[in-house]
Amino acid sequence: MLTRKQHELICFINDRLAETGVSPSFEEMKDALDLKSKSGVHRLISALEERGFLRRLPNRARALEVLKVPERAEDHAAAVTTVPPRALPEPANDVVEVPLHGRIAAGVPIEAFEGSTSLPVPAALLGAGEHFALEVAGDSMVEAGILDGDFALIRKQEVARDGEIVVALIEDSEATLKYFRREGAMIRLDPANRSYDPQRYAPAQVRVQGKLAGILRRYS
Repeated sequence: MLTRKQHELICFINDRLAETGVSPSFEEMKDALDLKSKSGVHRLISALEERGFLRRLPNRARALEVLKVPERAEDHAAAVTTVPPRALPEPANDVVEVPLHGRIAAGVPIEAFEGSTSLPVPAALLGAGEHFALEVAGDSMVEAGILDGDFALIRKQEVARDGEIVVALIEDSEATLKYFRREGAMIRLDPANRSYDPQRYAPAQVRVQGKLAGILRRYS
């Protein structure tokens, strides 16, 4: 038997998943049920889990799966309908593991790609294509909102247009994160910090490794 609020919540989550494939946020659930705080949502979800109506998907941020829904009747103690295994769209808010390849300079070039672990990234931050991540070292891109210690999410590609922020591998040994521009017969890598000067290289010295797709920042 479900309470009225439990019934409202399971139906709201089920409708949202059926419509978009994405679980509603706790803020959205709070507003939909006219609750005063998100702690009330947590309690309702825990109760629905205990009763076998809902489960949280492991390794996915905020993802929920509806296992069964009550009939939409005034009597919330009515019989329940089991949701068939493939009845709902796959949630679109997955967390994916992106290869983390060392540190990259946002100042003078330093070594990158020296090792490989992984970094959990919300799939919504990534578009199509293959991606990897690099930890940013230095402050030469601060005016672009890229800070020391950030994680740069990079889409793999070997070409770039003027004005794009790219990972540039210099003489196959050092990498840097800069704005990419062509200047006559040269390649110019521009910082986003007035304290740093542009870097100029012959095209044979520079290989584009990828384009900036996003930034992750951890707050301590």
